[in-house]
Amino acid sequence: MAIAFYMDQHVPRAITTGLQVGGVDVITAYEDGASQLEDAALLDRATALTRALFTRDRDFLAEGTKRQREGIYFAGMIYAHQLEVTIGRRIEDLDLIAAADELTGLANQVVFLPL
Repeated sequence: MAIAFYMDQHVPRAITTGLQVGGVDVITAYEDGASQLEDAALLDRATALTRALFTRDRDFLAEGTKRQREGIYFAGMIYAHQLEVTIGRRIEDLDLIAAADELTGLANQVVFLPL
């Protein structure tokens, strides 16, 4: 089963659409009615849905680090700086990650793009 993504509210629609056109399972915080949640709650929501969270929001890095240090499970997080990685490159890298067999390889991990 391929990895599914949960996009935070700061991810451009072009990335989500580019992945969906390629057949990747993606939902957004906005579509899920969760766009007003704080970072910790949004990461909890992605984890509850068994989805890796994709974000360009640097504040999520602190939440991921906190959970790693405290041993709090999360389904995985993928981070790309807002300016340092093109939209096309983000789509390519996320597509590669989505093709992985299981989410368990991302559990409790923060992955930085580009790969």
